[in-house]
Amino acid sequence: MIIMIFVCGEGLGHTSRCISIGKELKSAGHCVHFGAYGYSKELIERKGFIAHEVPSEITLVGKAGTLNLKRSILASFKRGQFLGLIRLHRLLRRIRPDIVISDSYYMGILSARSRSVPCYLILNQSNMEEFFKGKGVSSKIVAEIVKKFYIGMFKLVDNVIIPDYPPPHTVCRKNLEFGSNTLRKVLYCGPLAGMSFEKTEAQPLSSPHVLCTVGGFGYREPIFRKVIDAAAMDSTINYTLLCGPSVEPSVFGTIPENVQILRFIDDQFPYLKASDVVIAPGGHSTMMEALSFGIPMITVPDLNHSEQQNNASVIEEDGLGKKIDYSTSPGEILEYIRLLMNDETYRIRLAGMREMAEQLNGAASVRRELEKCGDIRREEK
Repeated sequence: MIIMIFVCGEGLGHTSRCISIGKELKSAGHCVHFGAYGYSKELIERKGFIAHEVPSEITLVGKAGTLNLKRSILASFKRGQFLGLIRLHRLLRRIRPDIVISDSYYMGILSARSRSVPCYLILNQSNMEEFFKGKGVSSKIVAEIVKKFYIGMFKLVDNVIIPDYPPPHTVCRKNLEFGSNTLRKVLYCGPLAGMSFEKTEAQPLSSPHVLCTVGGFGYREPIFRKVIDAAAMDSTINYTLLCGPSVEPSVFGTIPENVQILRFIDDQFPYLKASDVVIAPGGHSTMMEALSFGIPMITVPDLNHSEQQNNASVIEEDGLGKKIDYSTSPGEILEYIRLLMNDETYRIRLAGMREMAEQLNGAASVRRELEKCGDIRREEK
C-alpha cells in the first residue's frame, strides 16, 4: 500500500511516534510518505523517509512556563494556517495514498475525506476544552467551538488510535473523553517507541545515571539549572542533560564533573537504556518511551498545561515516578532521584510496564490494522 502520514510538528513527540509507525510499515514492504514541516520534517528526512512540506496548523503562544491555547488558536487563524487545504488536496492527488494517518494534524483528515481516502487519527487527548475551564465567558465559547470541532473530526475518521497502554493502565486516561459512537472506533495500540528495549544497545555511561530531557531554553531554564544544582549535591550520581538544539551549553558556566550537557541527541534510546531515572516534561511520547524501557520518571509538566499536568499525575498515582513543579528545590529533586533508584517497588512496576509494551508492540498493531483496512478495500473493488 501507499500510506501518507501527516504529522503535527508542534513538539517532536508526534514525530517520534509516527517515525515508529513508518519504520514498521516500510519493513513490511509498504510505501510511506510523510507530510510535515519545520524541524519535524528535517528529522523525518534524516531517518530516511520521503517528507513533503505541508502548512503548519497551530501557532503556539505562551510565556513563563504556560501555554495560552486561546491566543494560540487566534494566532493560527490570523496567519491563515487553516487555508492550506488546497495544497494538501493537490499533494494527495499526486501521491494517491491508499490510507492516510493523521497525528493530530486535522487538515490532513479533511483532505483525506475530500478524496474518500480511509483516514486514521492518532491522538492522546480528546478533551482540549479543558484548557479553557474557569477562564471567562469568551474562553467558554472557544471551548465549545473546540469541542464541536473534535466531535466533527471523530465522525470523519475511520478509527482513532491511542498510542498508549489499554485501560486501566492508560497514562493519558484523564485527557480522553469519547461519546459512544466514537468509542467503537478507538484502538489502544500500546506505546509507539522508536526502538524496542531488546534491540537497543545501551550507551556506555557511568552508573548510576540520570537522563534529563527538560531542555535549558526559555521558561524551562530555571528547572534545568536546578537539576545541575542537584547533581552538585551528590557526585556519585551521574547526569546527561539535553539543553536543546538552539541553546549553547557554555551559557550554564562551570558545571559539576558528574554532569554532561549536550545540545541534542538524534537517537536518545541508547541513553535511555543506560539510565536509571529520566527527568522530563509532561509530554506523552516521552513518557511512553521511558515506560517502554522500564525507566522511572520525574515529570516536570508545564504550568497551566492541563494535558501535561494530567499525564504527570497519572505517572505518580500509578507508582511509576514522581511529579514536580517549577518551585521544587534542588534538594527535593535529589531526594526523588534517590527514591526512584533505590525503592524496589518502582523497579517491579516499571519492569511490568516494559513487558506489557513488548507484548502490545504498538507499531505492529497499527500496521495490522491498516493492512486489514487495505484488504477490505481491495475486496470492495
